[in-house]
Amino acid sequence: MRSFVLALLLCWSPLGSAAPATLRFSAVDSWAMPVAEFKENRLVGGIIHDLIERLSQRLDVPAQIQVLPRNRVELALKQGEIDVRCYISPKWIANSEEYLWSVPFIQQRDLIVARSASEQLSSPDKLSGQSIGTVLGYTYPRLQQLFDHGDLRRDEARNQELVLQKLLAGRYQYAVSNELALEWFNRDLPNTDHLVNAGILEEEPVSCLVRNDPALPAQRILRTLLQMKESGEIEEILARYR
Repeated sequence: MRSFVLALLLCWSPLGSAAPATLRFSAVDSWAMPVAEFKENRLVGGIIHDLIERLSQRLDVPAQIQVLPRNRVELALKQGEIDVRCYISPKWIANSEEYLWSVPFIQQRDLIVARSASEQLSSPDKLSGQSIGTVLGYTYPRLQQLFDHGDLRRDEARNQELVLQKLLAGRYQYAVSNELALEWFNRDLPNTDHLVNAGILEEEPVSCLVRNDPALPAQRILRTLLQMKESGEIEEILARYR
């Protein structure tokens, strides 16, 4: 009887409550600023770094960030190696219904980018017969049919910044980039060297997903992200990088 009462007291007391688990986040090594800054394979800055840091503080749960190649992240999710993935759309991942999704926190706008404003495109079909700069492992649904038929060739680089550097160097006439990365890349260039938006390819709201695992405080994570958006905290993070 005494041991039973002691067990109950331990369950009710702070000493008996489980310590908060570390939340394991993913970061994709092909991201570029302002989305992410990497040093020695660690996420050290950028929008997603600041978002994870603030979310971790609000939850009072330590964050562990794993930097992974794009094609490794989905497998890590399935194997339970990461818990939360941010900067992702349900359209970019297989079996998206298996995960719990936050409210969108930013609009991802993918552009066809060129070196000159005179190279505007009325349609992606006008790219037929060319090579285009792309990020290794990224999917581009609007261009996939052209790739599949051999009408458009991918000239790949391992991250978004390298894609833009190769465009600037004249390796190809066009590249795909998200708008945030393009604006950041142009910041340090003379106006005469600015890369330009030659046409919007697609636009998609992006969110965070949480593994649907009863061991994770999933609903608390999703509520906290909603509160951060409604309070303006996420907008404050985004404003730092504009």
